[in-house]
Amino acid sequence: MPRRWYDEGEDPDYRFTLANERTFLAWLRTGLALVGGAIVLAQLVPPFTIAGLRTGLAALLALSGTLLSAFSYRRWARVQWAMRTQKPLPATRLPIVIGWVAAAAGLVVLLVVLIRPL
Repeated sequence: MPRRWYDEGEDPDYRFTLANERTFLAWLRTGLALVGGAIVLAQLVPPFTIAGLRTGLAALLALSGTLLSAFSYRRWARVQWAMRTQKPLPATRLPIVIGWVAAAAGLVVLLVVLIRPL
């Protein structure tokens, strides 16, 4: 993608541009939710019975949210460029990565709940 990609091609239909922007904002909200979950986990949840697990899970969520937020702009720009130049939309691995991170975090929480002594 060239440095000044927004000077190439033609302006796409504004509805597609706005849809791309909404998708970008959804990625940002998801990234912020992951970081927020990390803060809650690190600050408000009592320590798990397995030492370091709470901190590790919080770090995973914070890192995932940060990377998702960073890569969401790149995704937005690549899609916008593809629409401007009438090229196929670029593939992305963001959904599968975030899906697996969320599944792993959920599995860890489930295991903690199941093995936590009452």
